[in-house]
Amino acid sequence: MARKSTFLSDFKAFINKGNVVDLAVAVIIAGAFGKVVNALVRLIMTNALEPALERANVQSLSQLPGGEIIVAAINFVVIAFVCFVVVRIVEKMKRKEEVIETSKPDPQIQLTSAITRLTEVMEERSS
Repeated sequence: MARKSTFLSDFKAFINKGNVVDLAVAVIIAGAFGKVVNALVRLIMTNALEPALERANVQSLSQLPGGEIIVAAINFVVIAFVCFVVVRIVEKMKRKEEVIETSKPDPQIQLTSAITRLTEVMEERSS
């Protein structure tokens, strides 16, 4: 008799799927990465623009009118660039794996060739 599916067992099956766990890990890492990039951009932009900020009597870039938007735009560009580089590296690794896979001989073809050679040898011996 089949087990009746319950809400809890369905939820457990859903959570145990690999893609849900992978997505959760990716979101957590992305959040942490975003904070690192934000701090880095604020530090670099504040130091790079320090003379201009002093003249404007402002301590950080985000205190300027529209400064938060500038910081967010720079963060976006940095994160997008890092994602682009990571995806490019992963694609390059996959292409190398595909080349290795295609360079391996097909076992089905090898077996067919061996059977054909065996058949020819046996025919020669019987004649």
